[in-house]
Amino acid sequence: MTENILAIDQGTTNTKALLVSPQGTIVGRGSVPTGVRYPRPGWVEQDPREIWRCTCKAIAICLTGVEDPRLAAIGIANQRETALVWERASGEPVGPAVVWQCRRTAEFCQKLKAQGHEALVQARTGLQVDPMFSGTKIRWLLNAIPDGPQRAANGELCAGNVDAWLLWRLTGGSAAAGAVHATDTTNASRTQLMALETLAWDPEILEIFGLSAAILPTIQPSAGCFGHTATLDLGAGCVLPAGIPIASMIGDSHASLYGLGGFRSGSVKATYGTGTSLMTPSPDPVCSTRGLSTTIAWSAETTVYALEGNIYTTGGAVQWLGNLLSLDDPGPEIEALARTVPDAGGVTFVPALVGLGAPHWRADVQGLLTGLTLGVGAGHLARATLDAIAYQVRDVFDVMQQESGAALQTLLADGGASRNDLLMQLQADILGCSVERSRSTEVSPLGAAFLAGQAVGLWADESEIASLIPPRDRFEPQVDEPAREAAYARWRAAIDRTLYRR
Repeated sequence: MTENILAIDQGTTNTKALLVSPQGTIVGRGSVPTGVRYPRPGWVEQDPREIWRCTCKAIAICLTGVEDPRLAAIGIANQRETALVWERASGEPVGPAVVWQCRRTAEFCQKLKAQGHEALVQARTGLQVDPMFSGTKIRWLLNAIPDGPQRAANGELCAGNVDAWLLWRLTGGSAAAGAVHATDTTNASRTQLMALETLAWDPEILEIFGLSAAILPTIQPSAGCFGHTATLDLGAGCVLPAGIPIASMIGDSHASLYGLGGFRSGSVKATYGTGTSLMTPSPDPVCSTRGLSTTIAWSAETTVYALEGNIYTTGGAVQWLGNLLSLDDPGPEIEALARTVPDAGGVTFVPALVGLGAPHWRADVQGLLTGLTLGVGAGHLARATLDAIAYQVRDVFDVMQQESGAALQTLLADGGASRNDLLMQLQADILGCSVERSRSTEVSPLGAAFLAGQAVGLWADESEIASLIPPRDRFEPQVDEPAREAAYARWRAAIDRTLYRR
C-alpha cells in the first residue's frame, strides 16, 4: 500500500495540512483560519493553544478526506520568528505566541544598538538587530512571567518558534510523555541566537540577550528524524497513530524556495504573503552590507546558505485597504478595483504600517500616502497598493543582485498575493525581468514534504524532486526602461520622505 507524506504548513493567518503522494501530487488537504490579536498598537500575538487546535483540525480534515491515508513521515513548514514559551512538565504555554510582525521589543533592540552590540550580533548571526527576530521576543516573554529567567535557567521552561511547539505537541506534549524539544537550522537561524559558523547557540549572544541555553531546543538539520508521533486524538473521529517519524522541519519561506526548485545559486524567489520574503541560495554565507540577512536556506547532508530580504507589509497592505474600503474579499476585489484605472493617478503609497523591513530596517517609521487630489478614487488607491508591493520587492531584488554575485534573471513567485495576475505583471514591469509564478498555492508545505520524503527514502535526491515541481505561469515585462525607471524614481522619492519625513 502506498505511503504518503503529511505536510503541515502553520502560517500566520491559516494552518494547512496536505497529503502528498510518492508522485508529488496532493491527494488530501485541510485548511483552517488562525486568529491573530492586536492588543496594543504595534503588538501582534496569537494563542498557542489555538495554533495547536487549528493544526489538529487541519490534519483531521486532510486525513478523513482520504480513504486510506497511510503515512511514511510528517514534514513541518511554519511561520518564522513567532516565539513561544511553555512549561516543560505540563506542556502548557505561559504567554502568547508573539508574532513575527510584533514590535513590542523595539525599545530593547534600540538599547542593544546603543550599547554597540549590533555589529557583533550581525557578524555572528547574519541578522540585523530588529524586533522581528525571535530572541528578543523570548526575552520579553520570560520577563513577563514571575521568575521567568530563573525558571528558564532551571530547565522548567521551553522556548522556540512554532516548529518547536508543534513538534513538542506531536511527540507527546509533556516531558513525562517523552516530548521532543528540537528545532531545525532554518528556524534557529531566525532567532538571532544561533551562530552561522557553528550552527549552534552562541554563548556570547545569549549573554547579551540575557537568555539561558537551557530554555532552547536542540538544533538539527532540516531533513532527518526529529522524533515520532504519540497517539493523538485530533477530533472528528480522527486519530493520528503513534510512531510516525517527523522527518523535516523548515521555516515557510525556506520551504517555498525548496518547493519552487530553487536549489542552485542564481535562483531567487519571492513569497507573497502578509509580508514578502525574497531569498536566493548560496553555497557559503554572504555578509550583507546593504540591509539583507544571511540565513540558512536548508540543511540535510550539507548546509545551504541564503541571502534574504524580509518586507514587513505586502499582502497585509491589501488586507488593510480592503478593511478600510469595507470589502468582503480584499484580494480579488482590490485587483478588480486596480484594473479600473490605467495607473495610480499620481498616488504613491508606502505601506510602512509596522515600519519598514529590508533593506531599510526602520521599525520607527509609519505609512505614507502622497499625491492625493480630488480626482483620486478607490481604483487609484488599489493600484498604488499593488505598485507598492512590486516596488518593495525591487528594492530588495536590486540589492540582492549586487550582493549575491549571481545573475538573477527570473523571479520565482508563490504565496497568496501571487494569485493576483495584475500584481505579477506589474512585478515583471518594475523589475524588468521575467516572473514565473507557481500554479500551486501550496508551495511551502510541498517543500517540507519533499525534504521529509528524502529523509525517509521516498525520493532519492534533488534531481528527482525537480521532476515533481509544479508548473509555472510566466509574466514578461511590457514597459520600456525609461518609463520603468521614471516610475521607480517616484517611489524612491516617497521612500525618502517616509524615512526622513520632509
